[in-house]
Amino acid sequence: MKTLLLLFVLLGVASAASAQQSEMFGPFELHYSVVNTTFLEPQVAARYGITRGEKRAILNLALREHLEGGRDGGDTARSMALEGRTWDLIQSQALEFREIREGKAIYYIAEFKFIDEEWRFFEVDFRPQGADKTYTFTFRHQLYID
Repeated sequence: MKTLLLLFVLLGVASAASAQQSEMFGPFELHYSVVNTTFLEPQVAARYGITRGEKRAILNLALREHLEGGRDGGDTARSMALEGRTWDLIQSQALEFREIREGKAIYYIAEFKFIDEEWRFFEVDFRPQGADKTYTFTFRHQLYID
């Protein structure tokens, strides 16, 4: 129960710091957010092995499958195989995702470094468990030191 509460705090901070967004890929909805690690409470960051720092952030992903007449209102969390990278105008960095499971929820978190006021570009290839197709998701996000 305490772990679940910490995850909700982590995700609540993530949503407040950078509004969570989503994009549809067929029946799958990929939720994503980018959060400066300084927004995380030290005990929450420690619990999930996240290094806090003013030039460090995390990418948080969660995948939901929308099924008509399914359990949970037709909305079910899905695990996925994924790989990704982030880059700016100078350098590229592979994203190393960690899976976090809390009850029925499944999240993927990757840490990365950034420079104040820079635009980071992200590309993630993901294949939902049981799917025949790999999807590619790209976006950009501007980061600031707080």
